[in-house]
Amino acid sequence: NACVVRYSLVLFPSHTMAAKAKAARRQEEYKTILLSMLKEPENKICGDCAAKGPRWASWNIGVFICIRCAGIHRNLGVHISKVKSVNLDTWTEEQIESISAKGNGVVNDFYEHNKPETMARPIDDYSAETFIRAKYEQKKFAPRNKSSDPAERVGFYIKSPPR
Repeated sequence: NACVVRYSLVLFPSHTMAAKAKAARRQEEYKTILLSMLKEPENKICGDCAAKGPRWASWNIGVFICIRCAGIHRNLGVHISKVKSVNLDTWTEEQIESISAKGNGVVNDFYEHNKPETMARPIDDYSAETFIRAKYEQKKFAPRNKSSDPAERVGFYIKSPPR
């Protein structure tokens, strides 16, 4: 009585493997776009607290942020801010188009339009949360009677997504 071991080979259709390869290439393209945007002077610092080297983004708002501010953005709720890691998360075309159209310069021109010049950037957790909630949740510094999306605001230069 010989013991017979049978192995089954799971075959993946070539179109599935091709689709996975295409998706991987697309993610690499998206990462290239994001890293290119992070080299722009206004995106080299957190759009909220000015910490160097942000690696997170609120893709629907269009701002690059540091890890501390990303945590605060997450606490705002997804109805206000949708946060992703530039390096760790997968991105969709919609998300890339949204962030590419804005960036820290455009976003801060809108959300900090009426921020007093004497008001300093937040340096601790409490002041960061207070500032971020005032900026995005209450829209305390945004222009009055205007669209809440800086990309829809007339008079603001909106960048084309990198090609």
